[in-house]
Amino acid sequence: MMTIRRSDERGQANHGWLNTRFTFSFADYYDPNHMGFRSLRVINDDVVSPGGGFDMHPHRDMEIITVVLSGALEHKDSMGNGRVIRPGEVQYMAAGTGVLHSEFNPSETEPVHLLQIWIKPETKGAKPNYAERDFKSAPVGTLNLIASKTGRDGSIAINQDAELLVGKFSGGETVTHPLRSGRHAWVHIAEGEVTLNGTHLTAGDGMAVSDERELKLVATQPGQVLVFDLN
Repeated sequence: MMTIRRSDERGQANHGWLNTRFTFSFADYYDPNHMGFRSLRVINDDVVSPGGGFDMHPHRDMEIITVVLSGALEHKDSMGNGRVIRPGEVQYMAAGTGVLHSEFNPSETEPVHLLQIWIKPETKGAKPNYAERDFKSAPVGTLNLIASKTGRDGSIAINQDAELLVGKFSGGETVTHPLRSGRHAWVHIAEGEVTLNGTHLTAGDGMAVSDERELKLVATQPGQVLVFDLN
C-alpha cells in the first residue's frame, strides 16, 4: 500500500524570517489525518532568512535530525556543541531528559533551506546526545545509511528501530531498497523528481509505503531523497 502526501497539501506558515511547510501536524498546524507515520513524527521543510533563526529553546524525549539542503545553519546547545552545518551534512541530537539548543542562519545574504526531522524514541529519559555525519563524498546514485538503531556501517546510532538513508542523484539512476517483512517506509523528495514504485513524485512530496517488498527509485532529474525505514 502506498499513500502520497503532495507538497502543496502540506501545512504552511510564513513568519517573515521563516517560511515552512509541515508534512505532519506541528505547532499551530493540526490535521488529525497527518499526525506522523509510525515513529516518524515531524518533517518540517524550513527556509530561514539571512540572520534569522530559532532562539535557545528546550526539547526532551525526541530524536532530532537536521539535514541542510542549501545555505548554512549555526547550531549551539546546552551540551556545549557549536557547529555550522552545511549541505551534505546531517546533524543528530537526542533530546532525552532535556536539552536546550538554538539554530541560526549565520549568512547576511543567503537563506538556509533545511529539513527538521523528529523521530519518537523507543523509551523516554535517554541521556542527551549529539552527533554529525558528512556524506558529501558518498557515491551519487546510491542510498547512504545515515542513522540506525545499532549505528551499523558507521551510521549515527539513534534511540529507535528506524533507519534514515539519503540518496543524491544526478538524474537517470535507479536504486532499490528492500523492505523486510513488517517494515514500513516514508520517502521524502527533498529536491528534484523521481518515480517511486512507478509513481511520479516531485520536490516536497512524500509517500508512505507498507506491505511492499522493496522501494524502486528512478531519478528523472538531479535531486536528493530521504528514505525512512521504520518498524
